[in-house]
Amino acid sequence: MATDTSHREADRVAALHRLGVLDTPPEDRFDRVVRLARQLFGVSTAIVSLVDRDVVVHKAMAGFDEPRVAREDSFCGTTVLADRMMVVPDAARDERFRDKPFVVGDGGLRFYAGQPLVAPGGYRVGTLCIADQQPRDFDADSAALLRDLAAWVEKELVIDSELERAAQVQAGLLPRSAPHVPGYEVAGACLPSRAVGGDFYDWTATDGGLVLSLVDVMGKGAGAGIMAASIRAVLRGSAHGTDVAQSLLYAGAILHSDLSGAGVFATAFHAALDAATGDLRYADAGHGLTVVVRADGTDERLEATGLPLGVLDEEAREERTVRLGPGDLLVTFSDGVLDLLDGTLAGVRPLVEAVRGAGTADDAVEAVLRLAARVAERPDDITVVAVRRAG
Repeated sequence: MATDTSHREADRVAALHRLGVLDTPPEDRFDRVVRLARQLFGVSTAIVSLVDRDVVVHKAMAGFDEPRVAREDSFCGTTVLADRMMVVPDAARDERFRDKPFVVGDGGLRFYAGQPLVAPGGYRVGTLCIADQQPRDFDADSAALLRDLAAWVEKELVIDSELERAAQVQAGLLPRSAPHVPGYEVAGACLPSRAVGGDFYDWTATDGGLVLSLVDVMGKGAGAGIMAASIRAVLRGSAHGTDVAQSLLYAGAILHSDLSGAGVFATAFHAALDAATGDLRYADAGHGLTVVVRADGTDERLEATGLPLGVLDEEAREERTVRLGPGDLLVTFSDGVLDLLDGTLAGVRPLVEAVRGAGTADDAVEAVLRLAARVAERPDDITVVAVRRAG
């Protein structure tokens, strides 16, 4: 039996902690596995265990009620030392376990079978195990079934790890700071409804002002996040610069087959600000969720100028211009904000009222985020960008 060296054990424990599941609440996706295992094998106990340095944490358990046990008292603490399933037909006759607290005495465990759970990097971080008070044999078909169930648990653990990393990468793609545009304030925020979302915003200072974008990919999760990153890269790499209509046309041409092939589309607001005049030239691909709140109290919504990206491979994109005067505020947002209200365009009105009177672009963004704070669970990603011209 191959055993870990001390440095390998340290790496194994580090791999477990990177998964980020040790101290999280119970989750039904793991509970389902142990319930199913208990029923399939006809045993009294089934557990998803995570083996830390000195303790074993029971992430899910059926027929057992101790969330943590000392590693030295646990079967699973021994199982992770091997690269194969450990089967103990009768623990009372096994010198490794016969004196363990869960074995001695009436009602103690006799049978145990545990399959190591392997995390990225090949580290054995826990087990899916079953146990019973009666000794029993464990045939090859039963062992294969337990391995299949353990593979299910491994996928769930890896999904969490990969999504966390993807969320870190996606957050790193968002602007780290607002650009310096004399006479203007710029602010933005993005709140994915899951670890990874399909919204993004971006901005780049130019010699004469600013280019900004807000894109909302239909859907949520990793797939939408990949498409969002692709659109961002194409818009950023477009040689058309402040020619926002041509930039959107270029992005649509490059990504049309990818978007349509995946059965998704993306709405986009892409604009270039001339800081000297206040003129903001924009192209809107099916978005239509941008408002200008004027210093005099009036407001207007900027409607879409074309279809979303991925619907048709369009031959042209229309560009329009709106002027921001002193004290005017422009706010563009994703449709997840509307879902916080009534889910329709009627929700634009309460949003306008929420940002009206905002003294800064940051205040306007915070006003929108306060709407999000009112709900316990966000049904969609929420993204907002605000640009305010000094009064």
